[in-house]
Amino acid sequence: MIKKYTFYISLFLSCSFLNAQKLDASILEFEEYLGYVKKFHPIAKQADLLMQSGQAKLMKSRGGFDPKIEVDFSKKEFKGTTYYDKLNATFKIPTWYGIDVKGSFSQNDGTYLNPEYTVPEDGLYSAGLKMSIGQGLWINDRMATLKKAKFYKEQSKADREITVNQVLYDASIAYFNWLQAYNESLIFENFYKNAQVRFSGIKRSAELGQIATIDTVEAKITIQNRALSLEQAKLNLIKSKLELSSFLWLNDVPIELQETIIPDQNLVEDIDVTLEILGKPLDSFTIENHPKLKSYEYKIKSLTVDKNLKANKLLPKIDVEYNFLTETPGEINSFETEYYKGGINFQLPLFLRKERGDLKLAKYKLQDAKYDKDNVQLQIRNKIVSLYTELDSFEVQNEYIFDIVTNYRALLAAEERKFSFGESSVFLINSRESKLIDAELKQNQIQNKFFTVKAKLFNSLALSLENL
Repeated sequence: MIKKYTFYISLFLSCSFLNAQKLDASILEFEEYLGYVKKFHPIAKQADLLMQSGQAKLMKSRGGFDPKIEVDFSKKEFKGTTYYDKLNATFKIPTWYGIDVKGSFSQNDGTYLNPEYTVPEDGLYSAGLKMSIGQGLWINDRMATLKKAKFYKEQSKADREITVNQVLYDASIAYFNWLQAYNESLIFENFYKNAQVRFSGIKRSAELGQIATIDTVEAKITIQNRALSLEQAKLNLIKSKLELSSFLWLNDVPIELQETIIPDQNLVEDIDVTLEILGKPLDSFTIENHPKLKSYEYKIKSLTVDKNLKANKLLPKIDVEYNFLTETPGEINSFETEYYKGGINFQLPLFLRKERGDLKLAKYKLQDAKYDKDNVQLQIRNKIVSLYTELDSFEVQNEYIFDIVTNYRALLAAEERKFSFGESSVFLINSRESKLIDAELKQNQIQNKFFTVKAKLFNSLALSLENL
């Protein structure tokens, strides 16, 4: 469940209910954001429909075992003569192993009634069984349908986890891109302000004749370049924020972030906990309970049932029926073996070409699903190993880029100090600053890639974030 629901109050610009409360903080935390995506996003809600459809399909298949009442009444009269007046009511209870329990009542009369329909004046009762002793005894269509429905229900649960995981992954990438764009805008905004301060100082020095006037032109160009980069960064920030907003819904209404909402810049401290990958080293990873593999397992079980049903079709169809007959069903001793109605039905195609073809196709489908599962299992395993390797590499890259940025900052500070002593130039300062900007942008990019790999690991493990 979602732990926090406070941030939405300041999200949407046009929803009247948002005016009721106000946020103290303007930071949209990653965990809070994913909690809203999981609870309110339409695709997450669609995933719930998978489970509901699985339950509905199971209910439908159980209908094959519902007791049935059948009433057949027909009557013919012509020119004052009752040709026939027939009533037959049957109560049938289907059971699991191809056996139907039946009870019926017949009452027939008429001048031209077929002799086989002749029954006592008060009617005739029957009770008995109908069963298949060949094809359909151990498995039949209704048994197979119910078994497959049970597997489909469990498969739908696994598919739901996969669907929810995917939308959370996509939402995470949108959040990381928003954070990257926000950090990028801060970088250019900071250096734009620095360029303005430097220009003011250079302009003042040029007015005092301490430096050449041409240096003010170069400083002005620097301001213009920084302003251009800042404007591009702001545009990218707006686009990334709109992309993020596509994942934010509330009560079936899409919502939009206000300008005052910013991402969590300390995400590195909480991302592992939020994505539930904290404390999951490679040697602790198990693939057996992976939702995608569980989905394949239930699919294979369903196809196995289908194959068994097709194999059962090779047997001869032998249906036998036996019914006790009595005029007084209230008396137990009235059911005697010499009063009965029975029969047997036998069917067997001579070549069984259709049945053998269906069985082969069922076997091929089953084997194809097994191959798919083995392939997917290997892909998941290799991808997870690769992602752990990437994470280790990005840990090292983060250390390198941190040192690089630190050193470039030291070089820029030293160059500015030398310039204050008249031992450097605006060109050298701009060169040092450009290197620092590139390094900070690269640091921001590496951080985004690092977070993306963590999200890919979360996606590959198909976690559903139960703690949200």
